[in-house]
Amino acid sequence: MSAASSRLGVGVIGAGRVGPVLARALAGAGHAITGISAISEESRDRAESMLPGAPILEPAEVVRRSELVLLAVPGAELPGLVSGLAAIGAWQPGQLAIHTAPEHGYGVFAPALAVGVIPIALHPAIVFTGTSLDLGRLSGATVAVTAPAPVLPIGQALAVEMGAEPVVVGEQDRPAYAEAIGAADEFSRAVVRQAADALRAIGIERPDRAVGGVVRAAVEDELMSAAGADPDPRE
Repeated sequence: MSAASSRLGVGVIGAGRVGPVLARALAGAGHAITGISAISEESRDRAESMLPGAPILEPAEVVRRSELVLLAVPGAELPGLVSGLAAIGAWQPGQLAIHTAPEHGYGVFAPALAVGVIPIALHPAIVFTGTSLDLGRLSGATVAVTAPAPVLPIGQALAVEMGAEPVVVGEQDRPAYAEAIGAADEFSRAVVRQAADALRAIGIERPDRAVGGVVRAAVEDELMSAAGADPDPRE
């Protein structure tokens, strides 16, 4: 089975900022959207905006209709969702089951494996807005792929179809991966907030302009260093 050569029916459970964007990216690669679950008015609006015409369904019906099920829900909710769908017999043999939670590998799909579900964990390392802007952010971003060895090529192909670069992360390494990604996001935001608050306190009306250039340059230098390249020398 090759995601790159097969047109799959893709169903999405979770219409937060992540699910509709990734579904839109997969639709752009030629896959068909079979349905999406959305509870709140905001999530329904997002689903209709990003995936116009896609049916809004109950989670079990999304699974029933789909060859690939994308679970885009918070990591804390994921185990209960997987086991709940297993308890009502929703999972189908040969179905691709994918989640986007950084802290979980494919082991979280254990309740579905007994019926022959094919498990993959995919985490795009970007900050999602839930809009079409994210499609551009996916381009050149990395997607952490965790799956049993025979299934890894499918996960990697799906990441490429989303426009991103797949990076294999071992099952046992997912917690460390999630911690590193979370720290990068949290600390970056905290540093900018602290600097902006300090500048605002001394009367600078647009602290974003004052710190923006410094933050971007410093981050770029550190990213170059992390990639093994020396930043520009400074006197």
